[in-house]
Amino acid sequence: MRPQSIFLATALTVATASSAFAVQTAAPAAPKTDIVVEEVAKGLKNPWGMQFLGDGRFLVTERGGTMRVVGKDGTLSEPVGGLPHVVQGGQAGLLDVLLASDFATSGLIYFSYSEPRGGFRNGTSVVRAKLTLTDTGGAISDGTVIFRQEPAFSGRHHFGSRLAWAKDGTLFITTGERSSERDSAQDLGTHLGKVIRINADGTVPKDNPFVGRDDVRPEIWSYGHRNMQGAFVHPETGQLWTTEHGAQGGDELNTPMAGKNYGWPVITWGVDYDDSPIGEGTSKEGMEQPVYYWKPSIATSGLALYTGDLFKGWKGNILAGGLAAGVVERLVLENGQVTAAEPLLADRGDRVRDVRQGPDGAIYVLTDESNGKLLRLSPKP
Repeated sequence: MRPQSIFLATALTVATASSAFAVQTAAPAAPKTDIVVEEVAKGLKNPWGMQFLGDGRFLVTERGGTMRVVGKDGTLSEPVGGLPHVVQGGQAGLLDVLLASDFATSGLIYFSYSEPRGGFRNGTSVVRAKLTLTDTGGAISDGTVIFRQEPAFSGRHHFGSRLAWAKDGTLFITTGERSSERDSAQDLGTHLGKVIRINADGTVPKDNPFVGRDDVRPEIWSYGHRNMQGAFVHPETGQLWTTEHGAQGGDELNTPMAGKNYGWPVITWGVDYDDSPIGEGTSKEGMEQPVYYWKPSIATSGLALYTGDLFKGWKGNILAGGLAAGVVERLVLENGQVTAAEPLLADRGDRVRDVRQGPDGAIYVLTDESNGKLLRLSPKP
């Protein structure tokens, strides 16, 4: 059975946090879309993130620590040279990748990975580097770490790691709370379980919400998150949207706002893996509710906003990948709320890791497998 999706519509405002709640309504099914699924490439080893290079080729990261250029015909390049050593295993590895806005002239890329920090410790880090492309792949040079999640811990879980450009040219980085350190999502002295906002050179924007406070990491944009692996910035409103993994249930779609607390692990719509409750319930004064949540979990991954014309009637819809559910779920938005949902690819059984809209208006999907695929989705003629 496909996991049920739930959206939140705040119908009541009450005086005390103990009695505050949000009405829950199952999102009705959106009209079914007939799609064509094409296999652009296969043979990728647990691909994680992708970008469109502007010449018909793709840049794809593989969690094991390699990056490849995928040709128009689906051929895979040799691994891109010059990458740093990456901690591997579990959820650790080479993760997201993002092109600079002036990539065509500068060649600059940004990528996130699980960086070894010594003594079996590791953490999410982001590198800015120059990518020089060749006919057989390419190599990076002049790599500089512009962000290091602190503190570092041993372990192989909850690295977060989506990257997204804000409209003002600053960079959003999503992080996880490393699973074993989940209480740190509420600790403003750490980068764990936070949305991070930095300048493209790694410096801190002067208008970040906690700048000037000695007890807070100044890179923090929002906090109280679990493990965010989906993110996009709305091209018109500039609003950041994210998805994050719940435990058993409670995957969330959020619009993280500056300085706001999104509750984990104090409030959640999920339960722990032994079925025990987590925290204090589903709401608390001073903590934000998700726009939408899934229960049971679909294991949310890549996230995209559809702005193209190829799929008629989809403009403004959100596309959320699901690892466990093996779907791309299309969410219909009206006035900032989810009003309908449609699962795509549910018959394939693929673990969906990343979802992007291509320059041609088609949807491109990475499947997280040892023989991972790059798929192209288009409407059936």
